Amino acid sequence: MKFLGNVLATVIGIFVFIMLFFFGVIFIAALFGGDDSVSVKSNSVIELNLKEIKNDYAGKYKDPWVTRFSEQKGVGLTDVLNAIEAAKTDDNIKGISILNDESSLGLAQYKDLRNALESFKKSGKFVWAYANDYSQKEYYLTSVANTIYINPAGDLDFKGLSSEVMFFKDFQDKSGIHMEVIRHGKYKSAVEPFLENKMSDANREQITALLNSIWSTISTDISKSRNIPLTKLNEIANGLLARTPEMAKQQHLVDVIAYEDVYHDAIRKALKVDKNEDYNKISILDYTQNNVTTALTNTATDQIAIIYAQGEIGSGEGDVNTIGEGSMRRSLQEARKNDDVKAIVLRIDSPGGSALTSDLIWREIEITKKVKPVVVSMGNYAASGGYYIACNANKIFAENNTITGSIGVFGMLPNFSPLANKLGINSEQVKTHENAANYSPFVPVDEKFKAFTLEGVEKIYNTFVTHVAEGRKMTFEQVDAIAQGRVWSGTEAVKLGLVDKIGGLNDAIAEAAKIAKIKKYSTQNYPEYEKTLNDILSGLPFAKSKEAFIKEEIGEENYMLIEQVKKFQKQKGIQTMMPYGINIY
Repeated sequence: MKFLGNVLATVIGIFVFIMLFFFGVIFIAALFGGDDSVSVKSNSVIELNLKEIKNDYAGKYKDPWVTRFSEQKGVGLTDVLNAIEAAKTDDNIKGISILNDESSLGLAQYKDLRNALESFKKSGKFVWAYANDYSQKEYYLTSVANTIYINPAGDLDFKGLSSEVMFFKDFQDKSGIHMEVIRHGKYKSAVEPFLENKMSDANREQITALLNSIWSTISTDISKSRNIPLTKLNEIANGLLARTPEMAKQQHLVDVIAYEDVYHDAIRKALKVDKNEDYNKISILDYTQNNVTTALTNTATDQIAIIYAQGEIGSGEGDVNTIGEGSMRRSLQEARKNDDVKAIVLRIDSPGGSALTSDLIWREIEITKKVKPVVVSMGNYAASGGYYIACNANKIFAENNTITGSIGVFGMLPNFSPLANKLGINSEQVKTHENAANYSPFVPVDEKFKAFTLEGVEKIYNTFVTHVAEGRKMTFEQVDAIAQGRVWSGTEAVKLGLVDKIGGLNDAIAEAAKIAKIKKYSTQNYPEYEKTLNDILSGLPFAKSKEAFIKEEIGEENYMLIEQVKKFQKQKGIQTMMPYGINIY
């Protein structure tokens, strides 16, 4: 026994040593990590691939030790846009090469990026693009380039937009698993798949209008960049007339069909570099990091606070991917109490979420705007709860292809009682009062419980519409007529009065400065997240291996489907969530 005890003690000792060594290495690397910046050589080209950029804001933490261990790159799309602006006057930078971009950015973010590249071109420097193949969204970005290359064996996807919705009513009937739905809004189609086995006319109407509006923005931008009439672009999309490299060139969607080495030879020639030598290039991430660390400090004392609200809305602290009441309310309070901050821009990219948290953030904005102006800049989404937290701002900006509105409310609860009956499981409740029992997924829904829940949904819907009416200076009836959970594009939202102007983040900042009557100012990014080291360590690569393995085995699309199911399972309480997610490929 003593021998086995010694062996066990030795094994445990070795294990503890390995763990201490492992975390020690991480700690030392974080503590003494050197400067990862890359120098910008003369006669250089920026290679633009934004695969690792997902959010406008990369986030920062109050605790510098947490920042050391964070997996975030410290670079957001806003930083990239600032870097491209700086590159216009950087004598070392001669052009930008969009090379096999694998970005997962949304269309409104692409719009901002296109605008930045268009401005860069006006400085007299070139923007070229090369890809083995172009998805429709990728082509929307690269169509801004002076010259577009495509691989001879590649293809170009240009066919218009579509949306697919899966319905689960028959599955529920067969499986015995039901989702009990209580909603307000005939367009609140986030729950329609659980109520019907086909698309309602109202849902088809709103999706059709939304897709047509988004397509109008995409095709108009491409038309201007490529000098192709809109009627011709629609003809190309209808007939799939650009499905091969040769056809794409014939339709003037691309300029050159060639392999990548030919593309690089052409850049060498433009830079006057010998064809046998490598030309100088720097990745957009490295260039952005350099710009962040070396940019001249703005000495203006007046500030505009930019508060980023990214992801679904929920309780808790939140992070760069979720909007939490903790970080949002704290950021608004800090900006409000800071005498140097003269105005606030709230950058929203959210499909919505918790109605309660949305209302708490709305209230904080209501208090803040009595002290300082608040201007909203909408990104890809500012829908449902995302619009809830925007509606009382002094001014609201959106891109043409921003998805917004979705002013509606729903509650959804899983019920397994039919399945339980099939399996011979019976659940009974004992209670002291008529309404004492909590909701049980194993007992048929009580009509009184449903009535009480509907009462709560109606109350929140009326509060939502009232807030919008007061914020947008409309009547309750006017808002109700365009609400009902319907989603709108930014273009349509301006016409309806839900948004004031079309424009990006910089336009919103300029408007905030105008309202605050300041001309010289610097910007300050919020939130600073209050995360512990344990929170960050849980996100290190070894802790994410399960996710990576699942994605590798079942593929990205199937993994996203599983994540959607998990989101529905996690949603508690009444939701102000936009009806569906849209991915443009």
